[in-house]
Amino acid sequence: MSETRHNIGEGPATRVSLSLPEGTAEAIRARVGKREFSAFIAAAVERELRGHVLDEYLADYESRKGPVSEQARQRARQVFDEVLAEEDQWPAAS
Repeated sequence: MSETRHNIGEGPATRVSLSLPEGTAEAIRARVGKREFSAFIAAAVERELRGHVLDEYLADYESRKGPVSEQARQRARQVFDEVLAEEDQWPAAS
């Protein structure tokens, strides 16, 4: 039987143990309520992981091709704003 691999945000839910400062947990509960606590944490972790993936890609690209120009950075922001925000995937980058 082969092991199924899932991308960030995919697959069945799995239980994990998590420790947070009480003030952070209280702030989350106040914002989203008890029932949406896990969904809020999952969304925050997914955003963080996607940020790491993008950082790693950019570092790899710059090590191979040199620094990304400001013009290219602005164009990338525009693409993210237009494509991902329209698809309600990630918040706008600008």
